Amino acid sequence: GFSTDAAKFRDFREKEIKHGRLAMMGALGMLTQSLVQLPGMEGVPKGVTACTVGNGQTGFLLTIGIIAALEAAVFQQDPNKEPGNFGNPVPWFNDYSDEMRSKELNNGRIAMFSAVGIIASSLYTGKAAIEQLG
Repeated sequence: GFSTDAAKFRDFREKEIKHGRLAMMGALGMLTQSLVQLPGMEGVPKGVTACTVGNGQTGFLLTIGIIAALEAAVFQQDPNKEPGNFGNPVPWFNDYSDEMRSKELNNGRIAMFSAVGIIASSLYTGKAAIEQLG
């Protein structure tokens, strides 16, 4: 396989979890922006091309900047913890069991396909994510 040793497997798992989390947020975000627009974004398209137009481009660059800052300063992987464990951000939900980690991993995998599908179909048809459904 791709992993020749434990260190390489751990590195791949960290990246898989991170990309899965981003894909889950991205897929949900693409669906949400089809339905809801923030004030000041009225003239911005609702599809994936929103990041190329006016205020949509500004919002996209701001989002990338925030993600980069969080990635550099906050979400640093501790080698003493399992991949993806950055602590509990919501104290009222404390379930970091093997079952929940497995669910997160599987949901992240399907979300990666979902995000690619939404982007590809939106670019092909020119329609926003929700418009693809009907």
